[in-house]
Amino acid sequence: MHMGADARGAEGCREGSCVVAMSFSRCPSSGRVRQCFRALKFIKRDCLPLLHAAGWASTAAVPRITTHYTIHPRDKDKRWEGVNMERFAEEADVVIVGGGPAGLSAAIRLKQLAAEHGKEIRVCLVEKASQIGAHTLSGACLEPRSLEELFPDWKERGAPLHTPVTEDKFGILTKKSRIPVPILPGLPMVNHGNYIVRLGHFVRWLGEQAEALGVELYPGYAAAEVLFHEDGSVKGIATNDVGIQKDGAPKATFERGLELHAKVTVFAEGCHGHLAKQLYTKYNLREKCQAQSYGIGLKEVGLDYQNPYLNPFREFQRWKHHPTVEPTLEGGKRIAYGARALNEGGLQSIPKLTFPGGLLIGCSPGLMNVPKIKGTHTAMKSGMLASEAIFSQLTNENLQSKTIGLDVQEYEENLKKSWVWKELYSVRNIRPSCHSMLGVYGGMIYTGIFYWLLRGKEPWTLKHPGPDFAQLKPAKDCTPIEYPKPDGKISFDLLSSVALSGTNHEHDQPAHLTLKDDSIPVSRNLAVFDGPEQRFCPAGVYEYIPLETGEGSRLQINAQNCVHCKTCDIKDPSQNINWVVPEGGGGPAYNGM
Repeated sequence: MHMGADARGAEGCREGSCVVAMSFSRCPSSGRVRQCFRALKFIKRDCLPLLHAAGWASTAAVPRITTHYTIHPRDKDKRWEGVNMERFAEEADVVIVGGGPAGLSAAIRLKQLAAEHGKEIRVCLVEKASQIGAHTLSGACLEPRSLEELFPDWKERGAPLHTPVTEDKFGILTKKSRIPVPILPGLPMVNHGNYIVRLGHFVRWLGEQAEALGVELYPGYAAAEVLFHEDGSVKGIATNDVGIQKDGAPKATFERGLELHAKVTVFAEGCHGHLAKQLYTKYNLREKCQAQSYGIGLKEVGLDYQNPYLNPFREFQRWKHHPTVEPTLEGGKRIAYGARALNEGGLQSIPKLTFPGGLLIGCSPGLMNVPKIKGTHTAMKSGMLASEAIFSQLTNENLQSKTIGLDVQEYEENLKKSWVWKELYSVRNIRPSCHSMLGVYGGMIYTGIFYWLLRGKEPWTLKHPGPDFAQLKPAKDCTPIEYPKPDGKISFDLLSSVALSGTNHEHDQPAHLTLKDDSIPVSRNLAVFDGPEQRFCPAGVYEYIPLETGEGSRLQINAQNCVHCKTCDIKDPSQNINWVVPEGGGGPAYNGM
């Protein structure tokens, strides 16, 4: 059984209310609908040569899969001898990594404060997508609280919020029917006053507002590396190098990335950011919090599932054929597809947010309100609070910093005093209450008793069962799942869906899905868990294919398909996959997802 929620606006399901990761339109002639068909180019090559070159750490029996320099350092590769590795550097006051709601709100607030106080502050924002909003994917039912604080005149400015919610429905889906669940006033699922939006369009609008205020936006530039001062504080970031062959060798067109130095670097990468992962380790930011828990934005399928045979994409296709869902989709046309991981750990899983030279905002540390399934309003507010604390330090003439990079601890202090923290605290136990023997029913009972009566003021905090990757059971202990064949009308195959995401990467570059050990996929993941990466990836990136000898299999990584959802990095039971940025501009090209 699955839980489902539906928030409908005045325009019903014509546009955004049925969108989770697949968009439908009943009006093929609508000017707002753009069909995005892009043929995927799949690399079908023979097994790559075995690793015999000096400097490569592998055994002769294991085919080479990973060629990225983060795994195989270039200073140990003779092909890189004599290559100029100098980088050009730019100085800014604040550098922001990520052009989503949090990052753009932070940039906007900084420039607003600078204008109000007559100060000059250089704010640079880098975004890996080719355009602002092109990697943004959400439901999305937007709570406008933070927007109203950031731009009280947002309606006059033309913010793309056109469809107010007029009705909420919540229910539990059985195999063939639906059990309606009443939504009482005050529960997190109430959407009165919210708007159904295409979040990518909203983010693009935020980008326009930021640029008008003087923020320097750099879409198509992926932050690949965190830079540090000698005292250990963050110095800034470096964008990715370009012009590297698939085998890891430099092309004639090789160019080093750009260094951006700042007094404060704001990390707003979104869920499971690859730079934030490094910062968690370097500064031990997760020492006092629980492991983060995740979902994947197809059908809100929790990534803490146990059966390695479960396929989130095919679960989504099957869900659409439920008798209470299919009538809504009949007659519609599939126009887009996408997927993205989301944080579901809540308050218990939020790490320390500040460190010398930098801080974390938005969905990067996990500020989503899980039962609301909303994080845009909290992400925006965190960015605004961060900017207010940063501005205070940048303009404090008597400030004496212990490190070169400023340590803006006031941000975390102010966040914990804000409505964001109060909101997250009140719902902290709802998600973990679903881990009882009663499952989702236990969560509903708990919510009805403790949240409804106490509003989250119970004197205890429930724990999560552990990291999502540790939840998978061995394949021998689970039953394979048989999924129905897609009908091509309501449900669809994976590859034609990925084609609608507009995903594209330069094919002749090292795969950005790196493996710490090329032998692990076959020796452990396939042997113990029947290769779950070939199922949990919603883009067909991972594929086990037979060896040419006819005995055994090897893993093939179709990196061009990657929609940057980060599911593989999260759910890999061996934690052997490390997602890093590809060349800037690569990835999906969502249009208002």
